[in-house]
Amino acid sequence: MSDLSDKTTPYYRRILLKLSGEALLGDAGYGIDPEVVQRVAQEVKDVRELSVEIAMVVGGGNIFRGLKASTAGMDRASADYMGMLATVMNAVALQDALEKLGVFTRVVSAIEMREVAEPFIRRRAIRHLEKGRIVIFAAGIGQPFFTTDTAAAMRALEIKADVLMKATRVGGIYTADPRKDPTAVKIEELTYMRVLQEELAVMDASAISLCKDNRLPILVFNMNEPGNIKRAVFGERVGSIVRPDDGQNAKH
Repeated sequence: MSDLSDKTTPYYRRILLKLSGEALLGDAGYGIDPEVVQRVAQEVKDVRELSVEIAMVVGGGNIFRGLKASTAGMDRASADYMGMLATVMNAVALQDALEKLGVFTRVVSAIEMREVAEPFIRRRAIRHLEKGRIVIFAAGIGQPFFTTDTAAAMRALEIKADVLMKATRVGGIYTADPRKDPTAVKIEELTYMRVLQEELAVMDASAISLCKDNRLPILVFNMNEPGNIKRAVFGERVGSIVRPDDGQNAKH
């Protein structure tokens, strides 16, 4: 991946940051670790102060994983709706942490719950970003059978983000899970087709296809390394980038 960093000017002006629910676990086996949430909020604030517009999508796997529940006998649609509610809890936790740091934040939910979050209206969400507010999209797309990866891809396209940044616990995209396979090799740059053909663990196929069809680059990086979001925003070599074959009409 080419290093396009400019230490004074952000390379990306509007980003969609995708966080898994597990990213908020810390060392706990379940729930939300306040210290982790605070650290994430501080990093997001640091990037926002660079005049970068930030939207976020957070999963709910730290509280409830719908797909796992459905394989255990629960109705898939019911399980997915419960998972969506878990994402709202995580979004509210992030909002609280950000606003304690003085960052104006809006939780926008695909499922209407006006006492907790705003309903999703695309133009209103874009307006929040233009006014410097962090927008946290919750409840996926409001429909079962779709993952938060797909929701992140859809929301990124709807707000016309420059890049979809997926925060993980590893340093990028590998030929296998580096936590289980010591021979796994990191791939710094690859195409959407390679991800789909080799079934690499980046995002689900629906999310990859959406990004491919609309030429939206995907940056996968390690969230556990402090400062990585800022480095990525400045175009430094952080993680792995997925982009079109010819590299045209897409960042990076």
